[in-house]
Amino acid sequence: MSDVLPACPACSEAYTYEDRGLLVCPMCGHEWSPDAADSVEESSMDAVITDAVGNPLADGDTVTVAKDLKVKGAGGGTVKVGTKVKGIRLITDGVGDHDIDANVPGFGRMQLKSSVVKKVL
Repeated sequence: MSDVLPACPACSEAYTYEDRGLLVCPMCGHEWSPDAADSVEESSMDAVITDAVGNPLADGDTVTVAKDLKVKGAGGGTVKVGTKVKGIRLITDGVGDHDIDANVPGFGRMQLKSSVVKKVL
């Protein structure tokens, strides 16, 4: 194994450490085997997540909301069209078909569908 440990496949944090043959992420608690880390990286490279108009998305991109989104939960409300969301993070294990984790201004951290956002070019 190389001297540099891979980032966590669940939360993408770089603070992983090795414990009894497993790699562990202290940020989210995810554990995985070093052998699986190589296959996870290869499989994540195959899946390309695109926005509402077909532009490929990447971690850290800035997007705008393409349609009004009703927010369920304690606060409720609506995320309006054109709301700019900076520093998105792509996820594979989101609720339903939500594949973006982001901090939406005025609403906090939430998951979004890539089909309702447009990449800011």
